[in-house]
Amino acid sequence: MARRRVRLALLTVTTATYALVGGLSVGAGDGSGETRNATAIEPGKWTPDRPPEIADRKPESTLIIAGRTADNRLAAPTCGTGPGPAPAGTQTPWAQQRYLPDRLAALATGAGVTVAVIDSGVDQKHPQLRGRVAAGNDFLDPGGDGTRDCAGHGTGVASIIAAGSTTGTTFHGLAPGARILPVRVSEQQVVDGKESGRTVSAPVFARSIRWAVDHGADVINLSVVLYQDDPAVRAAVGYAVGRDVVVVAAAGNYHEQGNPTPYPAAYDGVLGVGAIGRDGKRAPFSQVGPYVDVVAPGSGILAAGPGRGQQSQEGTSYAAPFVSATAALVRQYRPELTAAQVAERIVATADPAAGGGGTTGGYGAGVLNPYRAVTETGAPARARPADVPVRRTADPALAALADRRSHTDRTAVTVAAGAGGLAVLAALAAVVLPRGARRRWRPAVPDRDATG
Repeated sequence: MARRRVRLALLTVTTATYALVGGLSVGAGDGSGETRNATAIEPGKWTPDRPPEIADRKPESTLIIAGRTADNRLAAPTCGTGPGPAPAGTQTPWAQQRYLPDRLAALATGAGVTVAVIDSGVDQKHPQLRGRVAAGNDFLDPGGDGTRDCAGHGTGVASIIAAGSTTGTTFHGLAPGARILPVRVSEQQVVDGKESGRTVSAPVFARSIRWAVDHGADVINLSVVLYQDDPAVRAAVGYAVGRDVVVVAAAGNYHEQGNPTPYPAAYDGVLGVGAIGRDGKRAPFSQVGPYVDVVAPGSGILAAGPGRGQQSQEGTSYAAPFVSATAALVRQYRPELTAAQVAERIVATADPAAGGGGTTGGYGAGVLNPYRAVTETGAPARARPADVPVRRTADPALAALADRRSHTDRTAVTVAAGAGGLAVLAALAAVVLPRGARRRWRPAVPDRDATG
């Protein structure tokens, strides 16, 4: 029997074995861009559609959710029944202890900023996400608005960004004032270590990115990975970057499976995010390469569970939304900055990593520091080019906050100038300028060759 073409499907891994648990498409690969059903396959098992040469590695053309669910007991057998509710987390998550979002709340909450979560959908009925999720789009089942989440993955990602406070749990998001724009491109079910589900093709994934841009996204979170460069996806990312959108992508979880190049994280203009654990060291699964710009918490992470409550998660999927939330905070607090300048600021203000920086260590510029990204006066803040408009809607309260912040910044800069401010700027330039040249961060300009 002729080997069938491997199309986009979802993979996940179990924390116990780190083995690949994959769904390969049974579609013949006609290039139509439609979704395909996937087959549940046990780790390492050979099937006619899964020949031995790919039995123990990822299919290169597979779109992968970059998360590693820590508790598969919470997965549901069918989307129709809906995932079972997760228990409430009563202890303050370690990532939340590290970033102290309450300290940031006095400065910025992400209000007025729209973050697109292109994922498995986002459950708008979760108590901590009610009123924070807009109507989006469903590219998996056309006609939906992106608020159906059969996997719980997108809901967890969105919660790290924008979950509000509620009684019974200390967990909440880093930018609870941000608006989530859900864009559904996949579904994933994991039961007893087996995965099955559907996902969109690369061309449809590309369309979903363009749709998010055209519908007001200021930040796009991509906690999904392709391990093959795709022209349509590359062009869609360029479309977003050229229209002043901050694009954040997970760096992938296959460091122990050959460390293949992840996309969209490897594309120019994208903030690629690796994962660290509680000890500040890179998680063993987190990939290593020049596509890692910063790292953020991605192991033992608390995130919203299906329906209600929270559950423990890990993966670069859950590191990326910390960076997306930080981008939302900066875009609110410093609305004059372009997307490229926001990315530069996030990289420039990263803390030194426990395992050292650089591309070989997988830490990029270091560990995300949201507070410094928002407040640092020496971080890059060039003027916005005249032909790049501010995308966010004007708000008198936000404008007043900006005026107060501007006065504070001017005072702080005056003090810094007398206390070694030039040295700080030189140090930041040494980090940002080489990395910006390598990653080609640049002021956004209209992409006249791209089509919507």
